[in-house]
Amino acid sequence: MSSESAIAAAETPAANGHGEAHSTAGFKALMLGSIGVVYGDIGTSPLYALREAVAAASGTEGAVTPHAVLGVLSLILWALIVVVTLKYVVILLRADNHGEGGTLALMALAQRAVTKGAGTIVLLGIISGALFYGDAVITPALSVLSAIEGIKLVTASFDPYVVPITVVILVLLFSVQSRGTARVAAFFGPVMCLWFAVIAIAALPQIVRHPEVLQALNPFHAVSFMLHHGVIGFITLGAVFLAVTGAEALYADLGHFGKRPIQTAWLLIVLPSLALNYLGQGALVIADPKGIENPFFLMFPDWALIPMVSLATVATVIASQAVITGAYSLTRQAIQLGLLPRFEIRHTSEAHSGQIYMPRINRLLFIAVILLVLMFRSSSALASAYGISVTGTMVVTAMMGFVVIWRVWNWTPLAAASLIAPFLFLDLTFLSANLLKVLEGGWVPLALGAAMIVVMYTWRRGSRLLFEKSRKLEFPLAELVAMLEKRPPQRVPGTAVFLTSDPVSAPTALMHSLKHYKVLHEKNVILTIQTAPTPRIDPSERVRMEEISPTFSKVTLKFGFMESPNVPKTLAIARKLGWQFDIMSTSFFLSRRALKPAVHSGMPRWQDHLFIALSRISNDATDYFQIPTGRVVEVGTQVTI
Repeated sequence: MSSESAIAAAETPAANGHGEAHSTAGFKALMLGSIGVVYGDIGTSPLYALREAVAAASGTEGAVTPHAVLGVLSLILWALIVVVTLKYVVILLRADNHGEGGTLALMALAQRAVTKGAGTIVLLGIISGALFYGDAVITPALSVLSAIEGIKLVTASFDPYVVPITVVILVLLFSVQSRGTARVAAFFGPVMCLWFAVIAIAALPQIVRHPEVLQALNPFHAVSFMLHHGVIGFITLGAVFLAVTGAEALYADLGHFGKRPIQTAWLLIVLPSLALNYLGQGALVIADPKGIENPFFLMFPDWALIPMVSLATVATVIASQAVITGAYSLTRQAIQLGLLPRFEIRHTSEAHSGQIYMPRINRLLFIAVILLVLMFRSSSALASAYGISVTGTMVVTAMMGFVVIWRVWNWTPLAAASLIAPFLFLDLTFLSANLLKVLEGGWVPLALGAAMIVVMYTWRRGSRLLFEKSRKLEFPLAELVAMLEKRPPQRVPGTAVFLTSDPVSAPTALMHSLKHYKVLHEKNVILTIQTAPTPRIDPSERVRMEEISPTFSKVTLKFGFMESPNVPKTLAIARKLGWQFDIMSTSFFLSRRALKPAVHSGMPRWQDHLFIALSRISNDATDYFQIPTGRVVEVGTQVTI
């Protein structure tokens, strides 16, 4: 869950993508920021994880036994140690793509490292990216619902108001997204630090009263539980996994906070607090099996319930915020990598390019989240839908991690497999356990993920077919320039910039301009915008210029897949390379294609129609590349695909 709402502290030099703090103050600020942004999701898991896992372990008869509680506790604690600490904190945080993490960054890194099988790597990236959207929809619904449900313990008369209050909070959360998250994010770190301190301290009295709960630290209880409970044990694993959802955020937010701050925050603050809280909940349930109704809130005295529900609500809103902004970040990466059509990206901060807002994504997420809350109406019902998308992402991450360890770190295939295989086996086990919940609600993230996979695959395939078809129809640029230099048409003052994705062929806009206006500008630039397989590009490599003839030149602008392309600003760099660029005497020529389905397109008819629909909702290239609209001339063409 990549969170682009990194607090101001995260924008210090220490967050330069390579993860090492340059000063003690910077390191502490980054650590505080990572606690607020990275650990919001996994930090709010105690609200429901143990409750759902023990309920699953109790089976149909519903009897809560100390043996079952210790077994579940042991499974949760060791899942936190093996999956989160070893796999993510120790291993995957080292697999960075120029300081950036996350599944699409890992995909780009793995794709760059292999000569064969790059298509498979892209497919894995598409799957993991698509599954993330399922997670981004379920996290706000489940987290906020589970927090608000705590008010039922104050008095049962609050029960009918849980869903309406949840909906109101979610409406407010999504409505403030357009204002940017920088101001709010400044409170994330301190609030989550308070949250972790409170949940750890509240658990201590329970552990002191029932110290036998500490036996759960022995992995024997986890193994024994699995061996003696058969199918029930396997079903329980699916609920146990709820305790580690959010682990992907550790890796995804690597670029914002750096490796060491994230690792230190986990080992010193987050892991001890979570372990203590789960042990405290376990002690409470061992002492009073009826406490399984809501063990998290029952650890607190009656007078503390209202303040605790309020704190839990704020914490779950923070967890939701991290996922929402993560969806914006992932979408921007997917657009740059050619997996999604262009959507409007609004920058909510002049200083920090990472802080963005995407109206369409926000709207779609909001509708899906509200529908989930109204469909499931309780966190227990919704918990069944959670897990599949996250476990699927973790399986894909492990597979791509193997490729990176083998090809990028230059380990032998056997050594790389030996390191990753145990984690992959564990991830596949968790995925299998979660797949048992498909009929109870697990179909939701699968349906969302499947829809996104179809959209991403269709857009990528359709774009490639369109490119190939356009190249066949277009005239070679070198030949056209030679003809124009030999017999030049009427010249007009100024510079014409023709945007094209294929610098080898003459841009459609140039051909139509010659055909209709029968004139040529004094200076003509064939402009191509490329996306690199790295998150960011060094300014020295941003612009490449090549003179074709006295009046024609090629300019290539390069952007990383985590950058938003700003053409006018970038062309200013070209001045240093000798291009006298003046925006007021420059016209940008773009071709706008009207697509129609062909009889034989290379895709099924339904996919043709989907691709055409996606191209119609795609954001205008003028807006996306931030070109002043008053300087743009658009030429319409019709293409069959």
